[in-house]
Amino acid sequence: MTSLVIAEHDNATIKGATLNTVTAAIACGGDVHVLVAGANAGAAAAAAAQIAGVSKVLHADAPGLEHGLAENVAAQVLAIAANYSHIVFPATASGKNIAPRVAAKLDVAQISDVTKVDSPDTFERPIYAGNAIATVQSADATKVLTVRTTGFDPAAATGGSAAVETVAATTDNGKSSFTGSEIAKNDRPELTAAKIIVSGGRALGSAEKFNEVMTPLADKLGAALGASRAAVDAGYAPNDWQVGQTGKIVAPQLYIAAGISGAIQHLAGMKDSKVIVAINKDPEAPIFSVADYGLEADLFTAVPELIAAL
Repeated sequence: MTSLVIAEHDNATIKGATLNTVTAAIACGGDVHVLVAGANAGAAAAAAAQIAGVSKVLHADAPGLEHGLAENVAAQVLAIAANYSHIVFPATASGKNIAPRVAAKLDVAQISDVTKVDSPDTFERPIYAGNAIATVQSADATKVLTVRTTGFDPAAATGGSAAVETVAATTDNGKSSFTGSEIAKNDRPELTAAKIIVSGGRALGSAEKFNEVMTPLADKLGAALGASRAAVDAGYAPNDWQVGQTGKIVAPQLYIAAGISGAIQHLAGMKDSKVIVAINKDPEAPIFSVADYGLEADLFTAVPELIAAL
C-alpha cells in the first residue's frame, strides 16, 4: 500500500499545503511518494525529498507542466496511478481542479475535504457547512482524496532523505494553454498560512473604513487581512481575502473578527482557529457562539482602543 501526494510548487520551492497533505498520506499507511510535475523543477523535487516521511520523489519535467495546467497534470498523475492505493491532493484551488479529473478517469468516487483519516479506507469530512462530520468508507481500489490542510499538522520540511526518481513526462494534450497571470504583491502573510488573521465584515461600511480601521490592527499584529463574504461582495475587500465556505478555510493561532455577524458560511471557514476573538455590537450575533473571547462593542471605538493598548 503506497500513497501518492501531488505536490504544489512554483518549480523552485514546495508550497506549505503539500506538507499538510503528506501528513494525511502518512496516516493512510504504507509508503508515501510525492509527485513533482513541473518545468525545470529540480529544486522543487530536491526540496520535496527533504520532507520528513517521504520515501520517494517522482520528478516529471516538461514545458507543458510548467504552470500546473489541470489537464496536463491530471494526465501525468494517471500515467502512474496504477502503482498507488491512495492519490492525495491538497484541497486548494489547484488540487480541486485536478483531483476530479483523475477520479473520473479512474472511475472512482472522489472523497473531498478530508479532515481525518480513521483507517486506510475510512475518512472523515465536514458536510452541511461544517455542522456535521460524515464518516466515509471507500471500497474503491484507488482512493482519490482532497485534504483540508487545516485538519492536519504540516510534516517537517527538513529531515527526510528520499530518493528522487525521474519519470517520463506525458505530452502536452493541447486542450488548454497558459496565457498569463496577475500575481498580487503582498507583504503580509498568505491568508491560509498566517498564524494571526484580522477579519472585517459588512459593518465597516466602506472600503475606506475597512482600510482605516483594520489595516493598522493587522500591521500592529503582523497579521494577514481577511473579510467576510458580505464585505467582499460589497467591494470593501478583494476576493482573495474572503474567509468562509466559498472562500478560504483558515485555522490560525489567533482569529480576530470585527463587525462580522457569523453566518454559517463564514463560520465554516474559520471555526477551527485556535483562539477566536469577536468584536460586535449585536449581542445576538452568531459569531459569539464560537468565540473564545467576545467583546460587545462598536468596532469603530473598540479596534482603535485595542491598537492603542498594543
